[in-house]
Amino acid sequence: MAANQNWRLIDVDALDPELQYPAELLSPPFEPVSLSTVQQLNQQCRGLLQQGENSEALRIALQNVPYGADDAGKDLHCTTIVEILGSIKQSEMSATLNTIYSSSEAGSELLDTLMKYLYKGMAKKDVPQVGSGGASGGMSVLLSWHEKVVEIAGLGSIVRVMTDRRTV
Repeated sequence: MAANQNWRLIDVDALDPELQYPAELLSPPFEPVSLSTVQQLNQQCRGLLQQGENSEALRIALQNVPYGADDAGKDLHCTTIVEILGSIKQSEMSATLNTIYSSSEAGSELLDTLMKYLYKGMAKKDVPQVGSGGASGGMSVLLSWHEKVVEIAGLGSIVRVMTDRRTV
């Protein structure tokens, strides 16, 4: 090694091929989900919204995440969840999240999934219009939900979402 070479920039994984992992091991396998299946779930959630069962629609949407869907299916599901979040009043947010959190053993996983969708919604350039403020109203709804999820699930939810390889 030359004296003028920066040793901090050496890729040590390239030097030891046994430490390199195949891509199959790094991303979990999922069953493929068709767009029609995601559309059926979307219609089911919209039906629950029309009946006024907002928290049930959110719970069902979070329990049936299409990890194996293509980008169009994932975007459709994200739009559905953002619409559900926009239909729930701000005064009902904490009660809805507490119900989801305490309803099953997987309550914290459901809130982590919701956090994934909040971040995905925030990353979109065109946030679906929810509430009365247009696109900025959509972002404020997502930020309000983010605050409530952190209150209930804690800061660990953010860390779990950032390190999870399953993308929504």
